[in-house]
Amino acid sequence: MISITNDGAVRSLLLDRPEALNAFNNAMFDDLTEALLLAAKDEAVKVVILSGAGRAFSAGLDLASIGAKEPEPKHGFPGLYEALLEFPKPLLLAINGLGVGVGCTICGLVDLVFMAKSARLRCPFSALGLTAEAGSSITFPALLGHQAATWVLMSSEWLDADTCQRLGLAFATVPDAELLSVTQQHAQILAAQPLASLMTTKELLMVPRREALRGAHELEGAAMASLMGGAANKEAIAAFRQKRTPDFSQL
Repeated sequence: MISITNDGAVRSLLLDRPEALNAFNNAMFDDLTEALLLAAKDEAVKVVILSGAGRAFSAGLDLASIGAKEPEPKHGFPGLYEALLEFPKPLLLAINGLGVGVGCTICGLVDLVFMAKSARLRCPFSALGLTAEAGSSITFPALLGHQAATWVLMSSEWLDADTCQRLGLAFATVPDAELLSVTQQHAQILAAQPLASLMTTKELLMVPRREALRGAHELEGAAMASLMGGAANKEAIAAFRQKRTPDFSQL
C-alpha cells in the first residue's frame, strides 16, 4: 500500500491505494508507519516526500472498514501519529488531490506542504458527528490563527489550494503537472545540506511542540470516543452508506 522510490538522498513514499482514494485502513496505517521508521533509521535518506496515487492524496479513515474484519494493527493510527512526532528529518507533503480528515490534518504534523492547484482539503469532523483529531486542535490554530482554524475544524467545508496557501496550511500551490517536480526540487535543496544540521534544526522546532501534541492527541482521543457511536455519528454513517445528506436538525 506504500510505494517507495529514491532520488539521491530524497525518499518518496506514495500512498498507493487509489481504488479506495488512499483511505486509511489498519494495513495502510501500519505500512506508512513502517516506511517512516525505516526512513528515519536510514542514514542515506535526508528528506522524505509523501504523496498519493490517483486522484486523491487521502480520503482519511476508510469508513467502509468500520465494523469489517481486519487484522489487528501493529501500529494503527496512534503508532503513525507517534512516528510523525518523532520523525527526525524534513518531511514534505505533495498533495496531489483530495485530502479529507487525516488526509488534511496531517498538514500540521509535517514540515512543508505543497498542493496541486486542483487539490482540495476538508476536515469533515462535524459532518460526521465527531471532533478534531491528529493534534489539529493545536496545529491548526498555530498555522492558521484561531478564527480560521475554528472555521476549518467546525464547518466541514472544502478548502481549495489557493485558500490553503492563503491561510497558511500550505507552503506553496503548484500547477498539477509540476507538483512532484517542484516538491522534489525543494527536497533536493534541503538534501544538499548536512544531515546533522537538518536533524538538529528540526529537533529544535519540535521540542516545544511534541509534548503539547501528545497531550492534544490524548484529549482529542477522549473527546472522539465520547462522540463515536452517538446519535449524530450514527446518522452520519447511515447517511454515508445510503449516499444521502445527513440530517442533524434534531441533534
